[in-house]
Amino acid sequence: MSAAEEIKSVKDMVSAEEWQLRVDLAATYRLIAMHGWDDMIFTHISVRVPGPEHHFLINPYGMLFEEITASSLVKIDLEGNIVMDSPYFVNPAGFTIHSAIHMAREDAQCVLHVHTDDGVAVSAQKDGLLPISQNSLLVRSHLAYHEYEGVALNLDERERLIADIGDKNLLMLRNHGTLAVGENCAMAFIGIYTLERACSQQVRAMTGELNMPPQAALDVTVDQSQALFKAGGIDLLAWPALIRKLDRTDPSYRN
Repeated sequence: MSAAEEIKSVKDMVSAEEWQLRVDLAATYRLIAMHGWDDMIFTHISVRVPGPEHHFLINPYGMLFEEITASSLVKIDLEGNIVMDSPYFVNPAGFTIHSAIHMAREDAQCVLHVHTDDGVAVSAQKDGLLPISQNSLLVRSHLAYHEYEGVALNLDERERLIADIGDKNLLMLRNHGTLAVGENCAMAFIGIYTLERACSQQVRAMTGELNMPPQAALDVTVDQSQALFKAGGIDLLAWPALIRKLDRTDPSYRN
């Protein structure tokens, strides 16, 4: 019996709105695994639950992303307390990073953080993400940086995380990984998808002499990139297509 089959459904214990968020978040975890961006049981994606309590959903510590379902997600508050019965607990490092951004950004409904090889490689390069590909040009004006302070267990780091990300939608955690925020799971996934592709393209391009685009191209792409991070646009096309792919492959994330 798989981990997903052992989990009791919570569909009848939560609102219809929360259940849909759970399904979308579980789908996001599965998509990260499908793209090979997961890191065993580590890294996190969280979603804020509607309501004045400022609760949010995050992955159960110990489950692979490919196992996560809507019902297995853990609901916690901004202090890291589990507020709905669950047989699981959460990674304290994930709580530190995600609670910081959820506290500060009302628009950050979804926070997505990964440790990919290419993302970490670019985060460790002195100049960070270079303007050498269309994907990098689309995300650079939306990208902030946060210096490495060790494993994110110190709650004091939250203030510096908040200050560094500001109003940006993407954050490069130096020597650590990448992070995206969005008004929904779709927007956060599209953001991390574009950033991760830019990082992979940079790692490959570094094997030869780089061709830098003209300044005019850099300027026009900043304007063109705004649509990428605005809900109600590309997310309405890309997200349903991704969900169809998941449903064809393994719809158990909906449980």
